[in-house]
Amino acid sequence: MNTFVTLLAAAAPVASGWTAHVLWLGRRLNVARRDPLTGLRTREAFTRRATALLRDPRAIVVLADVDRFKQINDTFGHASGDALLKATADRLAHHVGRSGVAGRLGGDEFAAVLIDDHGTAADMLAVLHGVLARPVDGHDPAVHTTVSLGWTRAADFPGDDLSGLLRRADEAMYPAKQAHAGSRRAGLGRLFATVAGRRAGRTGARTEAPVVGVAA
Repeated sequence: MNTFVTLLAAAAPVASGWTAHVLWLGRRLNVARRDPLTGLRTREAFTRRATALLRDPRAIVVLADVDRFKQINDTFGHASGDALLKATADRLAHHVGRSGVAGRLGGDEFAAVLIDDHGTAADMLAVLHGVLARPVDGHDPAVHTTVSLGWTRAADFPGDDLSGLLRRADEAMYPAKQAHAGSRRAGLGRLFATVAGRRAGRTGARTEAPVVGVAA
């Protein structure tokens, strides 16, 4: 009995050390999977979670790009640009919720996979656009922009993997970004981008209500 207690006492520090080491490794791994500025998942971590979510036929793939981000950095400084990215990330993560995933792919480009429980993806994205367009709290209200959005329903392209679906979302987002050049809806000194659909972007049509770009 005494021998057993002795062995147990000798092993306790080792076990404790390994437990602490495993916890430390877990924390380090979690940090490595998070973008240091925004706290969103990095591209690799986003890809892993998003790929799993795409097994759900209700999955929606969204690509988001901050409009005129370089101009904001050049005009107001990198601190304002960072604050805008952080606010965009926080709002995107909150909107996506625990059932989905959001990530920063790099620079001012973000991606998300949402689960469309009620078949109202267009409405969801319209609400998201409005949320992302709000000024950053505590910063100069002139630092104001929107985020161009492109999205696609995974079930519409069953042969595409995440990379293919992101490309389709990017194709939908590009004319949305371009449409802003011919649109002037905000007051002077405000940065605003109309989020227009693919067809509107190609034909140069203008619309009074923002429409999120959708892959066709």
